[in-house]
This record gives sequence, C-alpha cells and structure tokens, in this order.
Amino acid sequence: MTVSPCRNNLFVHKDLYQFLVAVQEKCVKSNCRQIVSISQEIDLVDPLLVLDKLTQANEINFYFEDKGKGEAIAAIDSVAKLQIDGADRFTQAEYFIKSCLKNIINFGNANQGFSGPHFFCYFSFFDKNAQVDYPFPSATIFLPGWQVAVKDQRCILVTNMIINESVNIQRLLENLQNKIKFIQSLEYYSANSDFFPAKFYKKSVTNATGFKRSVVSVLEKIRSSHLSKIVLADILDVKSSNHFNLVKSLNNLRQIHPNCYIFSTSNGKGQNFIGASPERLISINNQQLITDALAGSAPRGKTPAEDAANANRLLNSAKEKHEHSLVLDFITQRLCQLGLLPQILAPRLRQLSNIQHLWTPISATVPTNIHPLKIVAQLHPTPAVAGAARDIACAEIRRYENFERGLYAAPLGWIDSQGNCEFIVGIRSALIDGDRARLYAGAGIVAGSDPDKEFAEVQLKLQALLKALV
Repeated sequence: MTVSPCRNNLFVHKDLYQFLVAVQEKCVKSNCRQIVSISQEIDLVDPLLVLDKLTQANEINFYFEDKGKGEAIAAIDSVAKLQIDGADRFTQAEYFIKSCLKNIINFGNANQGFSGPHFFCYFSFFDKNAQVDYPFPSATIFLPGWQVAVKDQRCILVTNMIINESVNIQRLLENLQNKIKFIQSLEYYSANSDFFPAKFYKKSVTNATGFKRSVVSVLEKIRSSHLSKIVLADILDVKSSNHFNLVKSLNNLRQIHPNCYIFSTSNGKGQNFIGASPERLISINNQQLITDALAGSAPRGKTPAEDAANANRLLNSAKEKHEHSLVLDFITQRLCQLGLLPQILAPRLRQLSNIQHLWTPISATVPTNIHPLKIVAQLHPTPAVAGAARDIACAEIRRYENFERGLYAAPLGWIDSQGNCEFIVGIRSALIDGDRARLYAGAGIVAGSDPDKEFAEVQLKLQALLKALV
C-alpha cells in the first residue's frame, strides 16, 4: 500500500501526522505493529558523509557506490533483521523479505529511484563458516532505519520506522525532522575533494613459497582429475599505527577505483568488510537482468604501447580464454536451469586502474515469480571465484586455504520491493578490525597456469587495496 503526500515537503504539513495516527489506530485495534516506509527527495548530500555522521558504533550498516552510474547508497541501523547460517540461507532470506513486505506501508513518492524499502544483504562464501569466531554470520538481511541514496543527481531519503500502540507520534516526527535537518546540513560530496595517503603499517610477510606450492599441487590435481579450475585466494594481514578510518578508506577507494563497485558493511560490533569489486553478480531493473562473466586477467601497462600489448596477449591467450569460457558456460547453464533465456553480449575488456579482465555481459528477462535471491543462490559461487567443477573445487579450497574466506568472494547487495536489485561479488576486499586489517585476493588456476605469474597477480590485487587503506 502506498500513500502520496499532497505537498512537496511531507514533513511540514499534517498529512504525515494524520497518516501515522491512522496507522497507530489500526495497530491498537489489531494488537499489532506496522512498518512505515517514508520516502522523500531532499537536497543533494553525499551518502558517504551520511554514513560517517549518522552511524553509531553498535549499529549495522551498508554502503554501496557505483560511480560510473552516478549511484551511491548508505543504509544505517535496522528495524528488521535476519542473521542465519546453513544451506537454506537464501531461501530463508527470501521468505524474510517477503514477510516483511506484507507488513510495510509506503508513504511518499515510491516511483523515484531508490525510494521505498530496500533490503540489504550479505552472505559468506560458504554456507557455514568453519572459523567459529569469524565476526559475520553466513547470511545477514536487514531493513535499515535510515537510507540515503543518490541517483541521477537526485537524492532520496527513506526512513523506515515501526509504529505500535505505545509510540508517541508527535515526538517521533520531531526526532525525524531534526535528523533530516542535520542530514541536509552536510555538504554534497565534500569528501571527494581530498585523497588521504596510506599510513605506515607493520606488514606480515606474504607466504610466497606456500602459495606457489599450492598452485603446483592444484595443477597436479587438474591434470589427474575432473577438475578444470580452482580459485586460490591469499591474505595479507596488516597492522596500522592507528585505527583504520572507514570513511577515508572508502573515499580513497572510490577515487582510485572509479570503475569498480565500492562497498562496505559493518556488523555493529566493530568490524567492517570493505572493498572495490569489479565484478557484478546480478543486476535486475524492471525485470531485465544483467550478469557478468569476468575471468582472465592481465596487468595494465606503464605506457600506452605496453598496455595495448598486454591487452592483445590477454585477448589471444588460450589459457585466459579457457578460464573465461568456464565462467561464461556456467552462468548461462545455471540461468537456463531457472527457465531463463540468457542472451550473450559481445565480449570485451574490463580495464581497471591496475588490471584488465576478459568480460562478457549476459542479459535475460526475469519472470515475476522468480525472486532475485533464487538467481543469487543459483549462481553463487561462480567458477570466477570457486572453480570447476564447482562443488569439488569448493572442497579443495577448504583444504588449501588455511584462513576463513567469510564474506570474501561472496554476494553483497540490495533488493527493493519491486524485485529490482544489485549484487556484487566481494572480491578485492578487506576485513577491518580496529588497527588491524586482513586483505583478500585470489587467482584462477587452470591448466597452463604459472605459479610465479599467479602469485604476482594476487600481489597486484592486494597492493591496490592496501594503497587505499588509511
């Protein structure tokens, strides 16, 4: 149900007050509670600054930015939350979202981009973390209390609140109005003006020998078994002289990696998972799905001629094209199993600041009866971050990697009430905890892989992330 206000500023007239009173009366009669989602266009403000100024230490939050599309969104605190482990986590998450939507009434213009309730989700790579003290559960889905988003140079504020028989409506509106005034006092994108250089770190030594030995062992398995690819990840643990600054690090990431998805999520207990991912898992807009086959890599060149030569070798490398085709074939097959009809777009290069990838976008029309999380569950993990055959590769990953992947290489994103969504893969990422950070990066190992080159690729990815942390 959606109710529209009769004037532009819905907080300075009686419509919202009367609406909330009516909702409360319904709650009294039915002995229930109701979620109200209030949407309003406000003056432009940087969602990253909102994240910085509004977030409390004990609140979960989510930040997501696609600079290329001019989109950014900050979600703060929760009015409804589900945290679970287990193989049915995607199904439970879908049920949770559908149940919440039945209890939400919209107020305001729900037809603008990023208006209305959005659910923010992050899942771990495996359906159950082997490390018992890993700080994030294997699935978190929440409806935020505050959501500020920018799209097409327009800024939308969404406030989700719970109404029950005991809520003081007048006081609630006063608090709402004060918070909005504070948000509007923040300057738009002022955080973009400065680049914050990285601090000095005490770095742990990367175990080059161990990683290369694992690659050699994996190549033996590929030669002697049904495996055709395994993605091996490595970590870099660093310690800073001070606590890491989340907002400054995110601001650095969006400046260094303007072609990547910048993301961050907090568990409300002091840990944050952040990164700059080049890989979209799925995007759905008006039932039109786009997903990416992104695999096969080469470094950028120091000169235009060297860059072009690296790109040409990548495009013509049998090894890189084979690795790419494994991902492409997997995605199209999994979409077909859901009854979708994937259309493969022309292959191209995805060129980032320090690395370039083979990239094939794939599109499909999604029927209304297929929830986005069904597609996420069907695709995760792709061979781009796991391997092929997938289940065997995942078992081997557990054997070779002596650390918990957690949210690394796993789906993170949002879903709105209309089935629109955006999910990325949490690669090129770091788990931040006070003055410590663990950085993650991986490489796909296939027949023909060279241990030295694979180690160099992982280090290239790790250093690009390390440069941004401050």
